Amino acid sequence: MRLVLIYRKLLICLMFLSGLASALEAQVIDSLSVSRRVAAAAALAAKEYALGVDSGGGRIVLPAEVEEATLFIEQARLDVAHLPVAVRGPTDADLVAIGALLERVAPPRLVHARAAQLIQRLTAAVGGKLETLPSRPPSLARGAQLYREQCVECHGETGRGDGPKARRVEGPPPADLADSAALAGTAPVDVFRRVTIGVPGTAMPEYEEQLSQEDRWAVTAYVMTLSGGSGLVHSGAETAPAHVFAATRRQVDSAIVLKSERLAFDAYLTFELVETDVRAKRPALAGELEAAFASLRTRMATADAEELDALHARLLAGLERAERVVADRPSGMGLFTQSLVLMLREGFEAILIIGALMAFLVRAGAPERRRDVARGAWAAVGASVLTWALVELLFRITPAQREALEGITMLLAMAVLFYVSYWLLAKVEVARWNAFVKSKMQHAISTGSGLALGAVAFLAVYREGFETILFYKALLSSAEGAGAAVVAAGMGVGAALLVGIYGTLIYLGLRVPLKPFFAVTSGVLYYMAFVFAGKGVAELQAGGLVPLTPVARAPRLPLLGVYPTVESLALQALLAALAVVALTWLYLKPSAVSGQPSPASTVDLRGTSADG
Repeated sequence: MRLVLIYRKLLICLMFLSGLASALEAQVIDSLSVSRRVAAAAALAAKEYALGVDSGGGRIVLPAEVEEATLFIEQARLDVAHLPVAVRGPTDADLVAIGALLERVAPPRLVHARAAQLIQRLTAAVGGKLETLPSRPPSLARGAQLYREQCVECHGETGRGDGPKARRVEGPPPADLADSAALAGTAPVDVFRRVTIGVPGTAMPEYEEQLSQEDRWAVTAYVMTLSGGSGLVHSGAETAPAHVFAATRRQVDSAIVLKSERLAFDAYLTFELVETDVRAKRPALAGELEAAFASLRTRMATADAEELDALHARLLAGLERAERVVADRPSGMGLFTQSLVLMLREGFEAILIIGALMAFLVRAGAPERRRDVARGAWAAVGASVLTWALVELLFRITPAQREALEGITMLLAMAVLFYVSYWLLAKVEVARWNAFVKSKMQHAISTGSGLALGAVAFLAVYREGFETILFYKALLSSAEGAGAAVVAAGMGVGAALLVGIYGTLIYLGLRVPLKPFFAVTSGVLYYMAFVFAGKGVAELQAGGLVPLTPVARAPRLPLLGVYPTVESLALQALLAALAVVALTWLYLKPSAVSGQPSPASTVDLRGTSADG
């Protein structure tokens, strides 16, 4: 009996101690929650005040922002009584001091410093971080769902502040969450604080009790997409990818300079706006970037300068590759024009070659041999089609090396395009080529071999065909998705024009002015060579064959194939320098080629040619 009584007393004591422990634990949790509320209110007050007052203090530029900052301080003072006893007095003193600074319109830096002091004291008192970032990326899908459930009645479907209840709320109207200019300086953590503690003096309630921390971060991530956040651009339901990447880079730079885990997380939240698109096209690259952002956050506090520089370079290189995948969309009109010019130029050159061969046979008194030339030319066309099929097969059976093959193809096309675009060199080369072809024709006629004549025609036409294949493959590699159809349309229109031009010239006997034609097309070919230089290096970088070294503040002009990397800019600079040298030689030293024979400046496809 005595043992039973002792057991009961022990059980009661254990229950009491357990209840006391639970109460103490609840008090600690409550203290942490209240401390977070007070810290958030102080931080938001400093933020709003900085927006409403001139940087030097003394002059209010936006009274509403200063009033909101005052309300945040008053709200924080209501929570002081629930803080741990040791920090109640100092925290209230800090809040009173901040209120006084607001009242006398002090410089914002003083307000920020006093708020930072308050937050530091609270952090030390509760023994934990007051701003806990989520351990995994917020779910935009979950955020959208919660926004529809909790926010759309006031803020509206697109965040414009035009929901069904917007006109009936007391006080200021709901904020326009889609106003990218007004929210340009708003970080995700600022939105999270507002969702957590609400906004005093407005209809914006607090959601700390209604939503878990994970859900509040999800809503925050979705709200950031409405305006684009951090200076991004919102149009309808779409955020401009180029602006997302630009903002992400700025935030990464700031995080590295300030060694701020919060800014690193903000950068990751911004990247999340395009992460889905990157993952859909390059899953491995999306994984690499996620790992890089995670490393930046976890190593920010302890990493030395060398490690941070390495993380910085890794992230910038990954973001550059990702932006090429997501944001680079070639111009449809540009692709069509390039395809059209390629077909006209290469096809017209082939027509000129066949016309020259036929005219040579007429002048040599062997017009009956033109059939052999035609057979050789058609055989070259067939061989060109077969070559195209083999090239496509090569790309299909080596998908792992596709980026490397595309890069090599573009650089080869760049070299050939640059050469043929420089019409002075091309003029000399054409003269030599014509002399070579004529000598082969003369030999073939003297032997009486139809096969030899056909071989000469085959060689002349297949040379043009191979160039055409190389150029078009490079052009198609630079075009994605619907771009291939645009390139095909350009080829079709070019082919139709060639047929019309050939028929008109043959039946009307018009002369073709070669110099203007080749001058215009040469300009387009040089432009294509310049673009292929940048895009070719970009493909090799994507394939890991060439390093990628980002250049800060360098231009990004995908239309010109210009990317902010040392490797691509160096090759394009070399190409530009060679163009300057070539043009200088052309205009300052015309005698350099005066001794060379030149082709006729006009051509009559019925067999005659003339200068002028």
